[in-house]
Amino acid sequence: MTGTRKVTVSTDVHGHTAGWTETPVASPVTPTPDPAAAAFFDVDNTMMQGASIYWFARGLAARNYFTAGDLARFAWRQAKFRLLATEHAGDMSQAKEAALAFVQGWRVDDVERLADEIFDELMAPRIWAGTRKLAERHLAAGQRVWLVSAAPVEIGRVIATRLGLTGAIGTVAEVVDGAYTGRLVGDLMHGPAKAEAVAQLAAVEGLDLSRCAAYSDSANDLPMLSAVGHPVAVNPDPALLRQARDRGWDVRDFRTGRRAVKIAVPSTAAAGLLAGAVTAGLALHRRRHRPD
Repeated sequence: MTGTRKVTVSTDVHGHTAGWTETPVASPVTPTPDPAAAAFFDVDNTMMQGASIYWFARGLAARNYFTAGDLARFAWRQAKFRLLATEHAGDMSQAKEAALAFVQGWRVDDVERLADEIFDELMAPRIWAGTRKLAERHLAAGQRVWLVSAAPVEIGRVIATRLGLTGAIGTVAEVVDGAYTGRLVGDLMHGPAKAEAVAQLAAVEGLDLSRCAAYSDSANDLPMLSAVGHPVAVNPDPALLRQARDRGWDVRDFRTGRRAVKIAVPSTAAAGLLAGAVTAGLALHRRRHRPD
C-alpha cells in the first residue's frame, strides 16, 4: 500500500526547471495484532541497569525529600541483601511496613509527576538498549508488552509509557481520594506473585501463555519464567544462568567486561527492598517534605 507521493524536481544546467517526477512513498506498516501472544519484562537489571526504585530514591534525594545518608544506608542494605542472597520472611514483612510508611499521605499524581521527571534524569540513560530492542520486536510483531516489577505500579506505568510499551504490573497501594492510605492492595509483586499476576492478566486478556515470552535477570523470577512458553534470561545472576542452561532457555547478556561480573550497589536485591530506597529517609521526613 502506498500513501503520499514524493515529488522530485530536476533542473537544467542553467537552474531552470526541467521536469518533475512523483515517487510513491510507502505508508508506515501497522503490525497485525497478535492477541494471543505477549511479552513480560522484569525491570531491574533486565530492562534497566540497576533498580528503578533506587534511581527514584536518588531523584528524591536530589530534591531534598531525604538525605544522602539515608540513601547510603539503603544502598548498603541492598548490597548486603544481594550478596547474601537471602529472603527471610522477616525481611519481607519489614519491607511491607516500610512501603506503608513511604506512601501514606502522598498523592498519586505527585508520585507520577516525580517519577516522570526522574525517568528523564536518571532512568532513561540506564535503559538497556538490547532489552529495549527485544521489547520493540514483540511490538513490531503485533504483540503487547508489559513490564512486571516489584516497584510501585505508578513507577512501572511511567517507565512503560515512556518506552512505548503496553502497560505495567507492579505493587499496588490503596488509594482513596487520590492519596495513598498506607495500605497495600495484596502483596509485594515479587517471586510467585509475579507469576500469579501474569496468569491473571492472561485470563483477562485472552493470552495463550504457551505463546508468550518472559524476560528476567533473577532466579527470583523463575515462577514467571516457567509460566510462559518462551522464557529468556537477560543479564542473568549465577543462579538463573545455571537454571537457564539446565533448561535450555535462551540467554541474552548485554553487559560487557566489568559490568558482567560486578555486583553494583544499585542492583536488584529483591522485592524486600521495594520501598527501602525511599523509606529509610522518607518515613522520617515525609511530614516536612511531602509533595505539595
